[in-house]
Amino acid sequence: MGNCVIKNTFGLKVEAAHLLEYTSEEELEGFIAEGKVKVPFLHVGGGSNLLFMHERYDGTVLHSQIKGIQVTAEDDSEVFVRVGAGEVWDDFVAYCVHRGWYGAENLSLIPGEVGASAVQNIGAYGVEVKDLITSVETVDYKGQKRVFQNAECAYAYRNSIFKRPEMKSYFVTYVNFRLSKLVQFKLDYGTIRKELADAPSVTLPLVRQTIIKIRQSKLPDPQLLGNAGSFFTNPIVSREKWQSLLAQYPNMPYYEIDEQSVKIPAGWMIEQTGWKGKALGNAAVYEKQALILVNLGNATGAEIVALSEAVCHDVASQFGIEIHPEVNFIE
Repeated sequence: MGNCVIKNTFGLKVEAAHLLEYTSEEELEGFIAEGKVKVPFLHVGGGSNLLFMHERYDGTVLHSQIKGIQVTAEDDSEVFVRVGAGEVWDDFVAYCVHRGWYGAENLSLIPGEVGASAVQNIGAYGVEVKDLITSVETVDYKGQKRVFQNAECAYAYRNSIFKRPEMKSYFVTYVNFRLSKLVQFKLDYGTIRKELADAPSVTLPLVRQTIIKIRQSKLPDPQLLGNAGSFFTNPIVSREKWQSLLAQYPNMPYYEIDEQSVKIPAGWMIEQTGWKGKALGNAAVYEKQALILVNLGNATGAEIVALSEAVCHDVASQFGIEIHPEVNFIE
C-alpha cells in the first residue's frame, strides 16, 4: 500500500495511491472482502498497452501474479491448457513451442501478460489470440467468480467485452486455451515466407525465431525506448472508400476482410503524412515503424497524447479516414 510506482512500457513516471498484487483467486477475494479495493480502481498486466495521462493515479491499482500452466485435457490432436493471468505472454508462447503445441507461435514477443492478452485480443501475423481461447475466468468487484466462454467474449479486432466500461469490474484470473498437436503454420502474412525461404524445413522453433527476428527489426525495445507497441489500430473501410484511395495511391497496401470491407495499414498512412521519425516535444513517431509512438526520454502522458492527436488529424485530413488508438488512455 502507499504511493507505488506503476509499471508501464512507455517508461512514464506514474504513481498509484494504492497497489495490490495477488498470487491467487483467494487472495484477490480476500482483498475485496476486506474493502481494500477502493474506487476508482484499475487492473493492469505488464502495462504494455496503457498510457497514463497524469503522474498520479488516485485510486487502487490491482495486478495479478497468478502463475501456472496446467494441462486440463488432451488427445492425439489437441491440448487444452489453463494459464494464470500473471504469466508473461511470451513465456507462455515459448512453453507451447517447446512442447510442440501449434497456434501461438505467430504471437511471439508480444509484450504483456496472459490476462491482458484475453482483454485486448492481441494479434500479429495473421493470428489473433481469440482463435486459441476457449474461456476466460474472472472474479468481479463483489468477489463473485464467473467464466466467460469464447462466444460470450464478443471478440473483434483488438477488442472484447472486457474493454467495455461496465466490464472494468471483472478481473481476469485464468485464461483457457486450445492448441494443436498437429502441424499447422500460418506463414502468408508479412515477410514470414521470405525469411523462411532458405530453410531446409519449417519447424515450430524456427517460426518462433523468425517472428522474433522480424519484430525486433521493426519494434523498439521498451527497456531502451519507451513505447506500447502498435499505438493505433488499422482502420477497416468500405470497398468504395478503398477503391477511391487506390485510384489515388496505386501502391497502397491493403488486406481484404470480406465482400464489404478492406483493412488499410495505419502505419502506411502515417508515413504518407510525413510523420515517420518526427518528434513533438519529447514524444516521437518511431523512425522504423510509423505505427509506434515512442518516449524519447522524459515525455509526459500529455505529450504523447498531443502527438497522437496531431497524427490522427493529419491522417484524417489527407485520407478522410479516422484512425484510433489501440492503447488505453488512463485519466
